[in-house]
Amino acid sequence: MENKKNVYKKLFSSSFFLSAFTFGGGFVIIPLMKRKFVDDLKWIEEEEMLNIAAIAQSSPGAVAVNASILLGYRIAGILGSLVTILGTVLPPLIIISVISFFYTAFRENVVVNAVLKGMQAGVAAVIADVVLNLGSNIIKDKDIVFILVMIGAFIATYFLKINIMYIILICGCIGATKILIQIKKIKKDGDFQ
Repeated sequence: MENKKNVYKKLFSSSFFLSAFTFGGGFVIIPLMKRKFVDDLKWIEEEEMLNIAAIAQSSPGAVAVNASILLGYRIAGILGSLVTILGTVLPPLIIISVISFFYTAFRENVVVNAVLKGMQAGVAAVIADVVLNLGSNIIKDKDIVFILVMIGAFIATYFLKINIMYIILICGCIGATKILIQIKKIKKDGDFQ
């Protein structure tokens, strides 16, 4: 990997840029982080990014901030996580400060309202892209447990209207059980599946 100073600069500039041009919350920034840190920079693997996304979703707080903390820590330790937090939090802070200063002018502006409506459509498309990409990766792996969990979570959320917290807890327990079984298998025959 590059020297530490360049890594910190790249972490800050990348997280700042992603945060500045991402509208729609944390679920939108995840595929952009994947594209930047997995595909372009090749600092982490795709599976690590999926794990970071899962942990960020299940942790309290904003998904984008949680993901940036985990990503920064994974790449450059504690200082890396502080750099990515700063890069992720600064753009919305600046934007909200400017908007609050000019709130009355923005509130009634037809053009601003139209732009925000257009952003909602873009956010929906990005979230659909995330679902399709992550879902296709799970199906490609052909792990029946994860496929059943994905289908079960969809049915429980969409049709049965079960509280998302219960679904996250159950999926976490299933994932932990699967990992424990894999660890036991490693200890038994030294082969990780």
